[in-house]
Amino acid sequence: MRPFKPETLTYFYLSRPAPCPYLPGRMEQMVFTELATSGAPSRLHDRLSRAGFRRSQSIAYKPSCLGCNACVPVRIRTADFRPTRSFRRILNRNESIRGHTVPPVALSGHYDLFRRYVESRHADGGMAAMTFDDYVAMIQDTPISSRVIEFRDADGTLYGVCLTDLLDDGLSLVYSFFDPKYAAFSPGTFIILWHISHARELNLPYVYLGYWIEASSKMSYKTRFEPVEALGLDGWRQVER
Repeated sequence: MRPFKPETLTYFYLSRPAPCPYLPGRMEQMVFTELATSGAPSRLHDRLSRAGFRRSQSIAYKPSCLGCNACVPVRIRTADFRPTRSFRRILNRNESIRGHTVPPVALSGHYDLFRRYVESRHADGGMAAMTFDDYVAMIQDTPISSRVIEFRDADGTLYGVCLTDLLDDGLSLVYSFFDPKYAAFSPGTFIILWHISHARELNLPYVYLGYWIEASSKMSYKTRFEPVEALGLDGWRQVER
């Protein structure tokens, strides 16, 4: 019989109800756990990601809303992905953009870009009030394997940034942002396409995109990256469009 190790226990908690940021008139509630208290936080994070959890700093969370299951975890099957004509146009439009992996350290230049992005795209959202200290916490406060992907144009101009977690079976996009002046280049889509290519290079089968909410215009785009799988009661299944 193996000895009992208290540090291997994982405790889950339920948050208080709060207004849903995606579906007006609904309330959200999260079940969450603290990754930093786990004896092996990276392995726990890998398992929770496959169970539909997402990460914010050292917390793994998953919606557990009364009477609502609109938030559906989704991931792209990288080996089977084939870019559509629209995706190929976006790749061609961004052919001068290069992504580079850098350590997960908060830089003032990245934060300045983050502020411009939020003020342009999400001025009424919860991140609008984030200070540099808050940004440092978002980037650096993690017990698991994480990295920052920095995207720059040929002349070195900062194009975008993505905080990405490395899982044992894929890449998980935690949060991405970009320079609003490049909006016509579809940078959000390009960053996802870059991650699909990078996951293939690393022989990783999935890119995790977080939650797909069909009724939310902010979140419904994720099923465009076919084949995409959604997590339901029967496990991960391909979404048929």
